[in-house]
Amino acid sequence: MRPQDILLPAAAGLCCKPGGFHIDPVRPVERAVITHGHSDHARAGHGAVLATQETLDMMRLRYGENFAGSTQVISYGEEIRLGDVKVTFHPAGHVLGSAQIAVTCKDTCIVASGDYKDAPDPTCTPFELVPCDVFITEATFGLPVFRHGDASDEVKKLLASVALFPERAHLVGAYSLGKAQRVIALLRQAGYDAPIYLHGAMEKITEYYQSRGIELGELRPAAGMKKAALAGTITLAPPSATSDIWTRRFPDPVTAFASGWMRVRARARQRGIELPLVISDHADWDGLTATIAATGAGEIWVTHGQEDALVHWCRSKGLKAQPLDLVGYGDEEESETPDADEAEA
Repeated sequence: MRPQDILLPAAAGLCCKPGGFHIDPVRPVERAVITHGHSDHARAGHGAVLATQETLDMMRLRYGENFAGSTQVISYGEEIRLGDVKVTFHPAGHVLGSAQIAVTCKDTCIVASGDYKDAPDPTCTPFELVPCDVFITEATFGLPVFRHGDASDEVKKLLASVALFPERAHLVGAYSLGKAQRVIALLRQAGYDAPIYLHGAMEKITEYYQSRGIELGELRPAAGMKKAALAGTITLAPPSATSDIWTRRFPDPVTAFASGWMRVRARARQRGIELPLVISDHADWDGLTATIAATGAGEIWVTHGQEDALVHWCRSKGLKAQPLDLVGYGDEEESETPDADEAEA
């Protein structure tokens, strides 16, 4: 069976006609299969949603109980038949509950990666390699300049700055779902056992991570703290909050930002970031190319990100490759707005 008869780009997103569903649709559809809880992939208003327990819980936290007509939980490795296809979910290593979706019809298997990373992360199940005929890969950091390095080294940089400036507060911009909890867990792994402070927009999701058994140590709300008491502390906040009036409650704050985009120094300068931390929840160039090769797929579809360079690399390796040009997906760190931050508070 031809891959394009199984999955095909449509206005609402990636459509599986023989299965009667869309993957991560960008507008309301009858049946949605969702890879993970970030808002550019998980939207409200669908008739039915199939996702992991954690992803469904994240959607409830963000959108309320009635975010979809009905929901169905699928576990990693579990097989469900939808129409004429078999669907299985496999860990993507992106955030808690994130999944790659394998769609099999007759003798053809297509894996839609969603967002993924192959780097260690103490807050989610590690990425699982799934052999397939066609691999649909993200390409957020699909340029050779993006090589993230070891996230624990970036956390050491943060702790060195805290030691160097005990009279200043450190504000770390991090996306509220996934990145913030990973940074906290990495700080704990590095031996930092002081209380860590949170912007209000992060409290619910971080409490949810703790309820799922993720150890994050002592956390406190930043709200209500005296300015002087925040000297020498670390506070996590959504990226937009680190550049607005909210920061005035902190003593001479050092502004940091945890993102793969911090590899580009001009981005850090544009945002007024004093301490760029290259910590990403997406695969870098080496991770993308190694994963593509390891799947054994003969055909690669590239979506949302730096598509052209990755397509060119695939073709240079003798693989059939094409960009999907899906719209409506972006880097969640870049798209977060103050209104969205407050909605999560």
